[in-house]
Amino acid sequence: MKKISELFSQFLQKKRGKESLLSMMAEVEMAERVYNSNAIENSTLSLPETEKILLLQDVSRHVKLREIFEAKNLAHVYGFISKVAFTRPLTIDLILLLHKFLLTNIADKVAGRFRTGQEMVKVGNHIGLPPEFIMDRISEALDHYESEIQIPIVHRVAKFHAIFESIHPFIDGNGRIGRVINNYLLIKAGFPPIILRNNEKNDYYSALRSYDDSNHLEGISKIIEMVVLESLHKRLAYLDGKEIIPLSKYAKSDARSFHTLLNAAKRQTIEAFREKGVWKIGV
Repeated sequence: MKKISELFSQFLQKKRGKESLLSMMAEVEMAERVYNSNAIENSTLSLPETEKILLLQDVSRHVKLREIFEAKNLAHVYGFISKVAFTRPLTIDLILLLHKFLLTNIADKVAGRFRTGQEMVKVGNHIGLPPEFIMDRISEALDHYESEIQIPIVHRVAKFHAIFESIHPFIDGNGRIGRVINNYLLIKAGFPPIILRNNEKNDYYSALRSYDDSNHLEGISKIIEMVVLESLHKRLAYLDGKEIIPLSKYAKSDARSFHTLLNAAKRQTIEAFREKGVWKIGV
């Protein structure tokens, strides 16, 4: 958290007058963010296919219409929050609006509403909260998020995410909306957006299960810390005007082996970050 605080202060200082660069970076990252969030939910789209769909280009294979809408709708949601997060607090009405955007043309009957009546959901071995308690629990979680100002923002985001996913308030779209909310809260606090990656979803699911089973937040807090650090490292490299090169190339001029550098990148003890799944660093 000390490192995050230091990098965040640098980010706030260096981004002044460079908002267009940051906006460009967020736009370039859009397909990667959409791909990973949908892939976590078992979408079959690849990153190149997601890029083509968002650019309104043809995909070389038959793709289910649902998956096309999942990509386009999620990109729309991320674009929307980037414009409104600074000006609007996170509320239940806003969460429902984001969900409506997400599931329009996919599941219109349940888009924009919490589960009701006998609508129960199961994720893995966890059963979501009964519908009659959803509204109160979401309201309580929002109140705690806003009032627990003594807790670092990154940990508050992690806690809200764990609670939200445990409640599982929707019939469909809980994970994707939960990850959208992560970015909404971080952007609102001045942080850059983050990406939770599909190739690390086992650790991600394990951290959420740890909260479901034992109310432990250490796992999900650590995951959010790492992706926040990575996002800050990436932004600072670009804001400083550094040359961005693959970590494998950097290893050729460094005394450490590529394997050692890769482990350091994963621990975020060096200023490395991923672009389209490739570890890179600014020099």
